Amino acid sequence: MYSTSTGRVLFFFFGVAVSGLVAWGWRSSSPQETAAHAIPQFESEGQTMSASESVELATFGGGCFWCTEAVFLELAGVKKVLPGYSGGKAETANYKAVCTGLTKHAEVIQIEFDPEKIAFSELLEVFWKTHDPTTPNQQGADIGPQYRSVVFYHSEDQKKVAEEYKKQLDKSGAFSKPLVTEISPFTKFYEAEDYHQNYFAENSFQPYCRAVIAPKIEKFRKNFAEKLKGERKNE
Repeated sequence: MYSTSTGRVLFFFFGVAVSGLVAWGWRSSSPQETAAHAIPQFESEGQTMSASESVELATFGGGCFWCTEAVFLELAGVKKVLPGYSGGKAETANYKAVCTGLTKHAEVIQIEFDPEKIAFSELLEVFWKTHDPTTPNQQGADIGPQYRSVVFYHSEDQKKVAEEYKKQLDKSGAFSKPLVTEISPFTKFYEAEDYHQNYFAENSFQPYCRAVIAPKIEKFRKNFAEKLKGERKNE
């Protein structure tokens, strides 16, 4: 099975010469365009969060963690975002092993957020709107179980909100196909290697970043302008 984990590495070496062709290929399979209608906000009957907890965790897998990290770093109320691996064992929690698609890990981000500034349901709204949750084990040309759409919940509240929101999205027809997002209990997060950290900010000149991540970020900023951190609102 082909995985563009390999492709991402090759992009790094091939450089700018192929960026125009690559940009066309990746944009033509933009996951955001699979949404049939605007994604509705979560309708809660009583989403509960402890006011005493100033920081909570959310763990999402939505394809390449370079992309998801770049998106969530810009949200107001988000304190920290780390790329990494969840769903498998410690001995296979490394990029080379995960790229085989045989480790049960997903590429994920772990988000530290302030629930008094941004609700878990708002994070889910961004999550579902910035990737394609209808394609099993695939995001665009990134193919393999490590790219699956997944929410690893940290509490029963998170589980309830994620499951109910997913049902609402399916019922609303926001997407042309049913959501395949996996909703599973969180077990362990393994932080990714140093060179994956803050990847887009430090490698924005790379062809993969320009062809795939930059257009995603641009669209995200337009759709969620009111939720951006102060320094991003006027960009």
